Amino acid sequence: MLPQLGSRSVAVPVDFFTALRKAVESPASSVTVETVRDAGYQAGQALFDEFTSWLAERGETAPDSLADDRFISLVSAFFEALGWGQVHFSPLSDAVLALDTYDWAEAEGQGGNCHVSTGLFAGFFGRLANAPIAVLEVQCRSADDARCRFLLGSIDVLGYVHEAMGRGIPYERASASA
Repeated sequence: MLPQLGSRSVAVPVDFFTALRKAVESPASSVTVETVRDAGYQAGQALFDEFTSWLAERGETAPDSLADDRFISLVSAFFEALGWGQVHFSPLSDAVLALDTYDWAEAEGQGGNCHVSTGLFAGFFGRLANAPIAVLEVQCRSADDARCRFLLGSIDVLGYVHEAMGRGIPYERASASA
């Protein structure tokens, strides 16, 4: 059963993401990855408000007041109920958190990355942290990985991780030294 969302929301078929990915990759398109991520960011901020309302409807406290294990369980249930998929969290270091999903809706199809989700998570978790959060996708099912893996951290920390990856350092090692 889908959560009752307070603001106006729509559902789109998973094929929407494949079409959007093709539009971004088309040489004739004016749609950029940054534009798609920015749209995801705005949606993520709004979705955080919906999550807060969803929690209240269930008698839960505000997201920033939940115990870590309760927050993880509820945020996964929320995204799954909306049709996005389950999310799992694991710390890679004190500064980098990995968000994994094995059934993420945006990753359906082949040949790309989850640009909407990268922005969505930055907006959603940035609202929780009340600070800018950077998100870096390092694995994607649509690129034949077993899972989608997103790294979450501060802009400076993930900038360091991204730069280290550009030098051939695995993200796990870069995250541990960040």
